Amino acid sequence: MDNQSQHAVEYQPGTVAGDYDLFLILEQALADLVGRLGFAEEGVGEDEAGLAQMWRSKRPLYAHLRQTAEQFWVAQQQGQTVGFARSILRDGVRELTELFVRPGTQSGGLGRGLMERAFPQDGARNRFIIATSDFRAQALYLKAGVFPRFPIYFFERAPEQVPFETDLQMVPLRADAETVAMLGEIDREVIGFRRDVDHQWFLANRRGFLYVRNGRPAGYGYVAENSGPFALLEASDFPAVLAHAESTAQAAGHTQFGVEVPMVNETAVTYLLARHYKMDVFMAMFMSERPLGNFDRYLVTSPPFFV
Repeated sequence: MDNQSQHAVEYQPGTVAGDYDLFLILEQALADLVGRLGFAEEGVGEDEAGLAQMWRSKRPLYAHLRQTAEQFWVAQQQGQTVGFARSILRDGVRELTELFVRPGTQSGGLGRGLMERAFPQDGARNRFIIATSDFRAQALYLKAGVFPRFPIYFFERAPEQVPFETDLQMVPLRADAETVAMLGEIDREVIGFRRDVDHQWFLANRRGFLYVRNGRPAGYGYVAENSGPFALLEASDFPAVLAHAESTAQAAGHTQFGVEVPMVNETAVTYLLARHYKMDVFMAMFMSERPLGNFDRYLVTSPPFFV
């Protein structure tokens, strides 16, 4: 056993001062996981310049997760942060957005202690996690009362201009209260809950589109270096929406375009495979307390810290 894991653990509320330390713990934990799974992910957790660049791109997301967290806890040993967990509460639905422990300390009960504080059962009508494929973590989540519903895979390719035919109008989203309210109603239909505060962040950080049919909203989607989420009232619209999104990414100069796909979304999976998208080897699992939403009409936010 690592000597560090023998020391007493203190749990404290997280603060803005620890953002970068938490980012490093996350990257170290992911590098350890991909190594244990036998996958190669060059440079993760080792290259300081690469980590600094990743931090610059992810810092706005970390700030959003911290600022809108319901629960945010860190675990410390000998004055050093060795793990953290955060959850958000949106429209009565709680999601565990992060639970990471520094490698070498993962077997000391830290994960359980963080889960108990950041992911309580009380005060939510449903709870869910987008979990990594780490079986130790999944066992912890099962004990917390959430169960596997479907896997999520990342599909990616170099974007091209893709011709498509549709009766949808692709209308750029406006960052105003009326738009946020409209997106909230689509979310309530597709994923089962509203998350207006997240749309405010998406609208400030990603290029969004409202898909309109016969003057009525049919869905929305966001395109950027990290794309998603996409929510549609009819799954049959995914081929046109994804063709438009890929074309938009290519026109913006992005070298890659990718989406996080719930594997119950058969329409999107079929389309992406026909377009020769590559499936990433790293899989996530959607785990929930009770069935939630209609994810056959949805693509998850990338990176999948929250749905």
